[in-house]
Amino acid sequence: MNIMMLLEMAASGLGDRVAIGSLADGLTYQQLFDRSGAAAAIFKDGDAEHVVLCDESSAAVPIALFGSAWAGLAYVPLNYRLPDHDLRALAARTNPAVAIADHTGVGRLAPTAGIDTIERHSFLDASASGASLVDPWSMDAEDIAVLLFTSGTTGAPKSAVLRHKHLVSYILNSVEFMGAGEDEATIVSVPPYHIAAVASMLSSIYAGRRIVQLPKFDPHVWIDTVEAEGITHAMVVPTMLARIVDALDERGGEPLLGVRTLSYGGGKMPLPVIRRALDLFPITNFVNAYGLTETSSTIALLGPDDHRVAQYSDNPAEQQRLASVGKVLPGVEISIRDDDGNELATGEVGEIFVSGEQVSGEYLEKGSLLVDGWFPTRDGGFIDADGYVFVQGRNDDVIIRGGENMSPGEIEDVVLSLDGVRDVAAIGVPCAEWGEKVVLVVVGADGSPSEAEIQEVVRSRLRSSRVPAHVEYIDELPYNETGKLLRRVLRTDFAHLGDDPTD
Repeated sequence: MNIMMLLEMAASGLGDRVAIGSLADGLTYQQLFDRSGAAAAIFKDGDAEHVVLCDESSAAVPIALFGSAWAGLAYVPLNYRLPDHDLRALAARTNPAVAIADHTGVGRLAPTAGIDTIERHSFLDASASGASLVDPWSMDAEDIAVLLFTSGTTGAPKSAVLRHKHLVSYILNSVEFMGAGEDEATIVSVPPYHIAAVASMLSSIYAGRRIVQLPKFDPHVWIDTVEAEGITHAMVVPTMLARIVDALDERGGEPLLGVRTLSYGGGKMPLPVIRRALDLFPITNFVNAYGLTETSSTIALLGPDDHRVAQYSDNPAEQQRLASVGKVLPGVEISIRDDDGNELATGEVGEIFVSGEQVSGEYLEKGSLLVDGWFPTRDGGFIDADGYVFVQGRNDDVIIRGGENMSPGEIEDVVLSLDGVRDVAAIGVPCAEWGEKVVLVVVGADGSPSEAEIQEVVRSRLRSSRVPAHVEYIDELPYNETGKLLRRVLRTDFAHLGDDPTD
């Protein structure tokens, strides 16, 4: 197995179809294949063991991804938004490597020993004029295809290992070869160092769907690009969709009709946002995709039919499915387990474990974390009687009050169901009497409920221990660029509330 075979198949069957960019001047599948071969020759002309990308989305991304696979080197996209010191520290961990970057990135990486830099435009020119690597690519499924540094929301980033067998298995189990029509196009607006960007690139190439890249996300530019390029498919993180919804409302609330499928994931989706999005994209098939870097992207999906049922149903159980991530994909198994590793019954909350051919669960620094083939995700959640998976946040974020463990997600789901609540986060802050107390941080909208109203709703639907001691209102919750809520920031900002003896 090698991800290059996905591109080879696409180039053989759809050579003249545009793969990357606009219809007028984009790269065809055959051109992408040829340039990937030339890039492989560039990468092999030295002692590099990794191909680093430190740049926004451009045609250099797929060329570097497939070129590194052809050359037998690991592809390592870096978060170019990091401060210089942190960026160079990550780059140093890839030594020896060849790094592709824009002009600014070349200057930032230049002081890093063992990193040979090449400016993006020079790389693109060289890949367009050079000859392909003569040597065939390796078909050893155990070869490392991609290394992705975790976001590092707590502690130093770890490098997640994705081998060719993991990525190819994910694509073969979830994507129909050449299944996309010639008129289909997807917009990629997540950064290259996110697993969703890697998965979207591979999925679209294998399906034969044209890829339009958005280097920097702006909701108005996103909307304009969707209309100008005839975009039919898109993937966004929740914060992006919230901004797109706001932008459409600013433009008068006219529906966006061209998008056929819009998938979202990477973080918790506020119910008011997805409900408004369903109105603004009336003919769009919505998909909630749940996955992790360590699982080669998606492992569970909430499909279009479930979204429509939840939107129009009067059944509370069916409405609540909008808060789920749907059902597991073919080839994947999910198990909910307690702290001792015992499988829990339907509806019981525990840690989500996942297994399957696409699951890596491996880091360069720690080795494999698989337990008898199962990866402990550190996500808490449960599976209901109909097989729908509900994710309730990271186990690291569990609030422990009076010795009782409680998931922030169950509190947040209740509060998000209220009119006038746009977004919400439940956190625990230190408390001398109870160990931790619950603090709710709310982003309100018109007609936001009061603290007393929120407390009463939580008390009526959950146990009294879940009732927040404090409700704080702010303009916006802190998320990183890939849509993950930064609870540690909130815990720091509101730590002073733990000194308040109020319960």
